[in-house]
Amino acid sequence: MKKVSSFSKLSKYDKISWLAKNFLYESPVEVLQNFAGYWYDNIEAQKQFEGFSENTLTNFHLPFGVAPNFLINGKDYCVPMVTEESSVVAALSNAAKFWMERGGIKTKVIDNRKVGQVHFFFYGNNEKIKTYFDKNKASLLANTKELTANMEKRGGGILSMQLLDLTHLEANYYQLKLEFNTCDSMGANFINSILEKVGKDWADSIENSDFFEKEERQIEINMCILSNYTPDCLVEATVSCKIEDLGIVNGYAPNQFAQKFTRAIRIAEVDTYRATTHNKGILNGIDSVVIATGNDFRAVESCIHTYASKDGHYKSLSHAWIEDNTFHFTLKFPIALGTVGGLTKLHPLAKISLQMLGNPNSEELMQIVAAVGLMQNYAAVKSLVTTGIQVGHMKMHLSNILAELKATVEEAKEVETYFKDKVISVSEVKNYIEKLRNSLLPNTSINVQ
Repeated sequence: MKKVSSFSKLSKYDKISWLAKNFLYESPVEVLQNFAGYWYDNIEAQKQFEGFSENTLTNFHLPFGVAPNFLINGKDYCVPMVTEESSVVAALSNAAKFWMERGGIKTKVIDNRKVGQVHFFFYGNNEKIKTYFDKNKASLLANTKELTANMEKRGGGILSMQLLDLTHLEANYYQLKLEFNTCDSMGANFINSILEKVGKDWADSIENSDFFEKEERQIEINMCILSNYTPDCLVEATVSCKIEDLGIVNGYAPNQFAQKFTRAIRIAEVDTYRATTHNKGILNGIDSVVIATGNDFRAVESCIHTYASKDGHYKSLSHAWIEDNTFHFTLKFPIALGTVGGLTKLHPLAKISLQMLGNPNSEELMQIVAAVGLMQNYAAVKSLVTTGIQVGHMKMHLSNILAELKATVEEAKEVETYFKDKVISVSEVKNYIEKLRNSLLPNTSINVQ
């Protein structure tokens, strides 16, 4: 058993030495050199990045790119994106350009409410606790004023609080459900601080109240925590145009393309297997912007997947239909984002990302992300119902294959020319490079590793 104590207190070199000896089985100096290759030359910048997490040894880099040609509510955007997924940025940039020429993307925030919960167990009379809550709700809210004052100055704060009797689900289980407006912050720390204050005050109040008999004053606060499911923090993005204005799409006539596209979306609405991959494609775009702006993509994904299941089965987030000879395509989902607090101003690239977007408030950022998700979905479904997804994807993936096979510049040019009109696969590229190398060295057999 390779147990280690006080690992976090070790120096970076000692951490790397322990890792090299126990798990990598290499020289600590060699491992250190590998890790150091990804450190920032600026010592202060490196310290800042290491402060974002714990037991940090190096930095893990992902490509930072931009997607131009976005016209959202009449305003031009160049959108920052962090993703390693081939073809995402190029495909949605092309989709955005296509719709820019047809009026652009229309977006709106439907609501911006976030949820927090105090989960507790009460062993007294359920009717009495409901009456007690109604009498004490105002004082519970008043006791949070010191915590909510600054947020209220910005137009936010606690929007509502209610007592939920959930004893039909779990014996003696109740919940205080609070709704919040956190303005331009994601608001996790703000919400959780208030919930813990409310939970403590609620328990103290019941335990010391003469309203209940002594044996009824048993209350257990189980946990106080925000929910990442925010179904009332909704954003919507939409595009539409006359069917004939779609033009010829990858060889398909406008009406034929529109029919195939809307049917593909309908399949994702009724088939869970298809919906899962369909929504993953939407999140390829959404996550890329969320990461680039320093927001929490895990919370975003958790919320969106839950929302996709809200009607009893997992289904498409997007919808498409034809009405009055007009093609309509829309995407609606909940998302909680911040433009202040967290990494949004600490991470230098997140800061640049927001600057690139015109320093949006949280609602504008929600709409930008929704537009990106819609364009990513349009690009993916368009490929699926016309040329197939692999044509564009594998061409973008070709550079990764060439890097993996350590192709030279000359070999890469030969491969790109040869596969211009052919199906691309790792094995086919590997075989072709082997032939190239064998033709240059006829007496030598070379295996591409």
